Amino acid sequence: MPSTSNFIDVATIWLHAGKGGDGAVSFHREKFVAAGGPDGGDGGRGGNIVFQADPNLSTLMDFRYKRKYTAPDGENGRGARQKGKDADDLVIRVPRGTVLKEAETGLVVADLSGDAPVIVAKGGRGGWGNARFATPTRQIPRFAKPGLPGEDMHLTLELKVIADVGLIGFPNVGKSTLISTISAARPKIANYHFTTLTPVLGVVRVGPEQSFVCADIPGLIEGAADGVGLGHDFLRHVERCRLLLHVVDVSGCEGRDPKEDFEQINHELEGFSTELATRPQIVLGNKCDVATPEQVEEFKQFVEAKGLTFVPISAATRQGVDALPALVYSRLKELPPVKVFEAEYVKPSLVDAPTRPFTVERTGAHEFTVDAPWLERILAGTNVEDYESLQYFQTQLGDSGILDELVRQNVEEDDTIKIGEYEFDYVY
Repeated sequence: MPSTSNFIDVATIWLHAGKGGDGAVSFHREKFVAAGGPDGGDGGRGGNIVFQADPNLSTLMDFRYKRKYTAPDGENGRGARQKGKDADDLVIRVPRGTVLKEAETGLVVADLSGDAPVIVAKGGRGGWGNARFATPTRQIPRFAKPGLPGEDMHLTLELKVIADVGLIGFPNVGKSTLISTISAARPKIANYHFTTLTPVLGVVRVGPEQSFVCADIPGLIEGAADGVGLGHDFLRHVERCRLLLHVVDVSGCEGRDPKEDFEQINHELEGFSTELATRPQIVLGNKCDVATPEQVEEFKQFVEAKGLTFVPISAATRQGVDALPALVYSRLKELPPVKVFEAEYVKPSLVDAPTRPFTVERTGAHEFTVDAPWLERILAGTNVEDYESLQYFQTQLGDSGILDELVRQNVEEDDTIKIGEYEFDYVY
């Protein structure tokens, strides 16, 4: 039997984009320059996480051993209005044809079928330095904004091979022999089931500038759509194929009924995807060299009664094989291009949600807890010992509606207000 394959076509990873650099609190100090004023610079942007299709990769094996990817943080701002350096992006290379899905919902984030890089997780924006907060009435701001955190995402990566044509059928019906005959692909060929453990791609030349990509999909068996055998793992690779070449052992030399095999494979396709079940097919009656004319004719009538094209071939002796590429190419010209999966996932921050969400909960007789991550970030950059800094923070409380919500919940003077790691006494 063949050894275990190293082909990996599904992986789950966690992404953490870089945090933005903190803004600086600084004041200009120079000899002979009086009241230089605030000059704290802004923090740099955190690194994005970018995915790039790489034609030299063919498996997601690397993601089996490394599951967490973190982009670098932006640099903090400095005095003299010096902005912190933006962090470099983290570029993750994947095989062409990899579909990125949000792990919890299964919604498509991006399809890496082209050459264009895709930003999947954005780095956090850098915080403002105190120079940004200077006004005619607030001339000495002793606070700055911290950088925003980068986006986090839990992703599932699925490799769906990009091929115009997919060879489907039960194990040992001659698919590997066929693709080795019509292309330069050299899959392992042997007289036992599941010889092919990974999708095999081959370029089929029809003319000087005419060709198409054919994929030998590992053999399906009954129950493949429900996870039986290898088929469940590899049915996804048929999804992009524009045309299916359904290979059937018309001779029944292994004691199988070709009609039952044909119906069973189509049943598995439908169980996996109703769209896949309607994909155009050409039925190839293989092993005609060992079949009787009556067997070939009976199966031909069966297939053509379903409105499908039937082609008798023998991959071993090349009977009917030489004319096959031209037939397939002419059919492909009538079909739409290879399927590209459209993005479905919408990041929560873009859904109709308040830009500054918060909750206020009474957690004791005279205690309230405010849950507002955005407010905690403002508080982290606030100098609570400085009057102007604290006044700016209180303005944020009022503008966001948090103070109104506390009043609605009957807050009383000297009640404790908890915000993150900080505690304040409520004062009218």
